[in-house]
Amino acid sequence: MTTPVYDVIIIGSGPAGLGAAFQLSEHSPALSILMIDRERICSGGLLNDCKQNYTYPIGFAADNWTRAEAERLLPLVERQLQPIIKDKHNLEVYRRRAERLGVTLLDIRQAHVGTDRSRILIQRLLDELDMRGVQFLLEQEVIDVFDDSNGTGAVIKNGQTLQARKVIVAPGRKGFHFLQRVMEKMGITYIDNVVDVGIRIETRLANYPIVKDYYDPKFQFPEGVRTFCTNSGHARVVLERYQGFSLVNGHALSEAQAGNNLVNFALLKTIGLKAPVRSGQQMAVFLATLANEIGGGKPLMQRVGDFRMGKRSTAETFNEDLYDFPPSCPVTAGDLGLAVPAKIMRHIWAALKKLDTIVPGVLHPSTIMYYPEIKMYANKPVFLDRYFRVSTNVYMAGDGAGTSRGITGAWASGIRAAEGILQGS
Repeated sequence: MTTPVYDVIIIGSGPAGLGAAFQLSEHSPALSILMIDRERICSGGLLNDCKQNYTYPIGFAADNWTRAEAERLLPLVERQLQPIIKDKHNLEVYRRRAERLGVTLLDIRQAHVGTDRSRILIQRLLDELDMRGVQFLLEQEVIDVFDDSNGTGAVIKNGQTLQARKVIVAPGRKGFHFLQRVMEKMGITYIDNVVDVGIRIETRLANYPIVKDYYDPKFQFPEGVRTFCTNSGHARVVLERYQGFSLVNGHALSEAQAGNNLVNFALLKTIGLKAPVRSGQQMAVFLATLANEIGGGKPLMQRVGDFRMGKRSTAETFNEDLYDFPPSCPVTAGDLGLAVPAKIMRHIWAALKKLDTIVPGVLHPSTIMYYPEIKMYANKPVFLDRYFRVSTNVYMAGDGAGTSRGITGAWASGIRAAEGILQGS
């Protein structure tokens, strides 16, 4: 039996892969397109919470995007995702407070689907691609990509080899190990020197009321610290499991669900590493592994009141007096000072104190700090052109390849890769 040769194989069915598939199938319906994913349904941010930002620079890697390029493609992203943009109020009040402290508050167009409704959106997108003739190979893991004298294509874990004219590799953040392995095997030069390390804050809604005016406030502090991925309504902190360790993240259900009066958000510090550090990704893994080791196999959490007094949190300190809400993600109570590098913690704590002046109450003694929250998207391939091409017939896009930092940026990077294929780059 002859193995079919596809026009395009897309590895990963997240936002970058979907963006590429929609662009290709719309502008060249005759193309044979195969999307492969190791999951049954695309995962990552599109599945979990599904928060979308439609204003540059949020979600776009500055090395690869200009404002004009992002603003050209964002309407195409919006046309497919069909977001309901959230209203904002009283921004000038918060902005004035922030500016006095040297802090910037960005005004971002945002939409939020919610973890409980994200599968409906994903299924609509997959159904539309299916109607366009796109084929899917789900719950199949790709272990190799090749582009050499033997052709171009991908190898599945079961040993099957799939041939294509072009391949787009877009496995998302969790695919960083896979991407590095592929790049090293193919001889693709890449840089791995940036990592985002931080904590996730959880507090009562009354302590962070700005979310009633601005769903996901985007504050940028000195020393490379920023707020990221705010969740309110029915919000909870969750675990993201990797091989050998877990990270924390935040989700929220749609506004149709009853609230639990909690808010969570991340404070992340971007770290640019220099020689002799070999790998930002490996540094992130070491930090996460250390935190999980100290936590007995789980991440750590500490109340602000305990942190201020220089003592560790214990299960007993999570009481019903000042500490008036239980953690939504009950990991190991402990001391973040034993796990978070001092310089990172110092800058994050300085940002928190400024945030407490802008939005008084966030540093209530009951507020919980979870660690680690680390973003695994530091791969930066050396691209051959503006279409994210890394070899003659292979393209890399999305958060895992360092072209984006969120749903809309990833989708736009998939469009750019598709444009390269359509133009014959």
